[in-house]
Amino acid sequence: MMFWYGHDPSGWGWFAMSVGMVLFWAVLIALGVLLFRASSRPAEPGATTGPEQRGPVAEQVLAERFARGEIEEDEYRRRLTVLRSPDSPRSGKR
Repeated sequence: MMFWYGHDPSGWGWFAMSVGMVLFWAVLIALGVLLFRASSRPAEPGATTGPEQRGPVAEQVLAERFARGEIEEDEYRRRLTVLRSPDSPRSGKR
C-alpha cells in the first residue's frame, strides 16, 4: 500500500474533500443566483423614486380611503384639490 505524505489516500479524507468541494460550489452558485435575482427585481409598486411620483401615490391612497368609506365625498374632493394644487408640498412641484 502506498502512503502519500503519511496518510492513506483511500481514507475518509478524499470523501470529505469531495463533499467540501461540492458544498463550496453550491454556495457560490446560490450566492450568484441571489445576487442576480436581487439586481433584476423591479421596483416595488408603492416605492417612490422621486418627487414626480408623490402626487399620484398620494391621490391613490386618498381614493382608496374614499372607496373604503373612511372619508366623505366633500373631504375627498377638498384633499384632492389640495394635492393637485401647484403650491402643495406633496405635489412635487414648487
